[in-house]
Amino acid sequence: MKYVIAIVGSLIVAFGFNFFLVPYEILSGGISGVAILIGLITPFNIGLMNFLLNLPLLILGYYKLGKTITVNTLICVGSLSFFLFILPVVPATHNILLSTIFGGIISGIGVGLILKYSGTSGGLDIIAILISRASNFSVGLLLTGMNGIIVLISGAAFDWDIALYTLLSIYLAGLVIDQIHTNDIKVTMQIVTSKGELIREDLLKSIYRGMTITEGYGGYTKEKKQILMMVVTRYETLRIKEIVRKHDEHAFINIFKTVEVVGVFVKN
Repeated sequence: MKYVIAIVGSLIVAFGFNFFLVPYEILSGGISGVAILIGLITPFNIGLMNFLLNLPLLILGYYKLGKTITVNTLICVGSLSFFLFILPVVPATHNILLSTIFGGIISGIGVGLILKYSGTSGGLDIIAILISRASNFSVGLLLTGMNGIIVLISGAAFDWDIALYTLLSIYLAGLVIDQIHTNDIKVTMQIVTSKGELIREDLLKSIYRGMTITEGYGGYTKEKKQILMMVVTRYETLRIKEIVRKHDEHAFINIFKTVEVVGVFVKN
């Protein structure tokens, strides 16, 4: 299901680009914005450029975010590049302001869905997620900040009116992304398992979070259990669940929102 959502999210992003932003030479954020810029001033196809520019960051994602996230990203980047290639560049409206607003919102919805269910859509998303995991800044805010250079490029390549429209589009996309992709929300995970040591070792290698382990036993079976408690970001829950299920398919996992953390919250 997550791959279907990733593909649908990529289609939404491509639709926002080709029907709202590209016709008015408005750039998006990140690597996709660079791909659009190259596509506008050269004969190269935007979809092809998007794929080629993302390859180095896919390699970075493999080493920093793991194989699962990289596979998800590859599917997202490939899907987005494909849809950018096949969808025609046709203005959905003849009003540049409406195109800017709806282009930013629509592309933000697509990226937000991809981030929420697949981890990353590639490009600067990878860098933003890595920084977000090690700080208190949200993904959307980081993307908006890093995309300042895109605005400057837009102004230099076209004109400053277009640069301001680009800035508005990127800002709106960032707001929508933060509403959908709640990576900065912290949650508490309680894992009840009989394979506590194996899971503990794997989690410490992959997640770099502190944890508290207590002993317990099943109320019905009276079987000895270990209870692992961790405070993590919602983004990390997918990876943690995969690790737990790898060692214990019958483990019980309880996830609930953390209102406040007082004390040390280990950063990646």
